[in-house]
Amino acid sequence: MSTADPQTEDVQNEGTEATAVETTTTETVEATPAPVTHVVKTDPKTGEHLGTGRRKSSVARVRVKAGSGKVVINDRELKEYFPHEQDQNAVMAPICDSGYEGKIDVRILVTGGGPTGQSGACRMGLGRALLSMDADVGHQLKDNGHLTRDSRMKERKKYGLHGARRGTQFSKR
Repeated sequence: MSTADPQTEDVQNEGTEATAVETTTTETVEATPAPVTHVVKTDPKTGEHLGTGRRKSSVARVRVKAGSGKVVINDRELKEYFPHEQDQNAVMAPICDSGYEGKIDVRILVTGGGPTGQSGACRMGLGRALLSMDADVGHQLKDNGHLTRDSRMKERKKYGLHGARRGTQFSKR
């Protein structure tokens, strides 16, 4: 423990201090978003852009080409095939978000599952087909979740149980 005078310490420190020049820059560098990776799939005969979507047990094969905004699902109009508005909105969401309303014709073949699973599969397939057609809309589609696979599936039945999780009935007597 030293009993040095604080005034003499200041004098000693003054001689050893070096002057530093500080430079600061106020440049703001904006991060450029990484490009959305995609595979361009086109039909060589018709020139249509292709996309496949899946949800639960539904599979949708989507074909997109330039046109007047017509959407046909399994040879039926959109409103005829999906009578509920939430399913119609799910199918049309990628088109609305990418700004291609009334500019493209869409033809979809969808199989398996129920109406909600089929509309989700159509949504994902349409998003992939639009990305194949125009890579610039990839960020709008990805940000709104049109390119993300919904991995939730029906859980399998286990042995010793009545269903996936339902056990046997318990009896007190």
